[in-house]
Amino acid sequence: MKYTTIIFDLDGTLLNTLADLAAATNHALAEHKLPQRTTDEVRLFVGNGIHKLIERAVPADTPAELQEEVFASFNKYYKQHCADSTSPYEGVPQLLQQLRAAGCRTAIVSNKADYGVQALAKQYFDGRLDAACGERAGIAKKPAPDMLLAIMRQLKAEPASTIYIGDSDTDLDTARNAGVACIGACWGFRGRAFLEAHGAKLLAENVGDIWELIK
Repeated sequence: MKYTTIIFDLDGTLLNTLADLAAATNHALAEHKLPQRTTDEVRLFVGNGIHKLIERAVPADTPAELQEEVFASFNKYYKQHCADSTSPYEGVPQLLQQLRAAGCRTAIVSNKADYGVQALAKQYFDGRLDAACGERAGIAKKPAPDMLLAIMRQLKAEPASTIYIGDSDTDLDTARNAGVACIGACWGFRGRAFLEAHGAKLLAENVGDIWELIK
């Protein structure tokens, strides 16, 4: 295998979380009598963490104090409803099993709040991952390379044998900043044209393409 450490983004890469993210966003907005957002709007807001999602979702003139209240409302709701409509993309559980059987190390690095990453990783991929890291205090989130490099150190992975897989420009930048290869996940929240426009060199049209790209 050319790559033996395979690290994935979560939202839009391993799991389709969009419906639950949109529901939590609109629940939080409604609690504070703010305008609702469409699912397609939320699709464009995600990728840089929940705080940035809320910052993008509230009206531009929203006071900082109210924005923080919406953020708190989102977290309270999402902790209880992060898996109501979420599901793995077709072929993901099988791919992870295949990678593990081949002796690869597998992990998640996501800007999603760490409580969500840990809960969803356990629910959907228990036993198929060596590590999972979400946004947490004390470590810079993507596109800074810090989380990715921390997981690589934990797994004793070398850059030349590590590849990162994600669906956004944030993921492409993160891999570049960490000095590792990257596969753009075309089935995710941004799509092939967006990834190509942002410099993706390796693209997977579907989950099944990943195996051939990493061999």
